[in-house]
Amino acid sequence: MYHHEVSAPYAVAGSATGVLDPAPADSRDALHFQRCTWCGTAMYHRLLCPVCQGSELCTERSEGIGTVRHSTVVHRNTPAARNVSLIEMAEGFVVRGRVMGPPVGIHSGDRVRLSTTKDPVRGEPVFQLVDEPYRAWT
Repeated sequence: MYHHEVSAPYAVAGSATGVLDPAPADSRDALHFQRCTWCGTAMYHRLLCPVCQGSELCTERSEGIGTVRHSTVVHRNTPAARNVSLIEMAEGFVVRGRVMGPPVGIHSGDRVRLSTTKDPVRGEPVFQLVDEPYRAWT
């Protein structure tokens, strides 16, 4: 593995072990992600950077604003239909979550914001639509 300089000291606090550190009490309702200190790539719950394979990751807090990249309706293992969406966050990482609202009313390109950090049943982040909640079906 390539290192910046052999003699230069660097902090290990932001390494991959930072993923397992408990969050401060005031930020429990926030979405946290990792950023590679080598190449600056943002990612969600990874142990290594997917671009440079670096293990020095700093944990950061997301603003909670994103855009639906893809959404699908799932009927499996649930009494009612639910949506599963890939949300591209403003910081540059993608997270899988659920958008509140009717499953057929969520489309790619819809702007969303974080509502709660985790669904109590599935453990996924829950988002709500920012713009017009229900657009006309086309």
